[in-house]
Amino acid sequence: MKKISAAFPFLLLFMVKSAWAICPICTIAVGAGIGLSEYLGIDDTITGLWVGALVVSVSFWTSGWMKQKGWRFPLMGILILIAYYLIVVFPLYWPMHYIGRVGNTLWGMDKLLLGIIVGSIVFFFASIFHFYLKAENHDKVYFPFQKVVIPVVPLIIFSFIFYLLT
Repeated sequence: MKKISAAFPFLLLFMVKSAWAICPICTIAVGAGIGLSEYLGIDDTITGLWVGALVVSVSFWTSGWMKQKGWRFPLMGILILIAYYLIVVFPLYWPMHYIGRVGNTLWGMDKLLLGIIVGSIVFFFASIFHFYLKAENHDKVYFPFQKVVIPVVPLIIFSFIFYLLT
């Protein structure tokens, strides 16, 4: 009986036709990922890099999806980005208390928050660079998986830099 009751939530996943869970589940997943990265000894600046990149990436996806549906409004991209930052960063501050811990700072700023900011900036500009390269090449990529490689490589480089700094 214990095995059946433990497996029941996972069985529900196979019964649903579509998933509408973006905000709360992603936030919990990010929190769990941060907890796992702490357990593995990964510094918060490195974890924050990838969290910041994830927020920007999901914002791009949401904005593109809304444009495909014909849903447009003034400052849509910026408002979506702000909404995702609130959805992800606020719970990391309260109630999870990952942001704002005493002594968890680099250059006078919380390590996780610093990583989120740097990761967001790096991912944003790397993505813009990908679109620039694609536009220069008559809307074609220069190499397979360019859309993935161009944003991920700078994140790996910055992860290594933060690894050396911390």
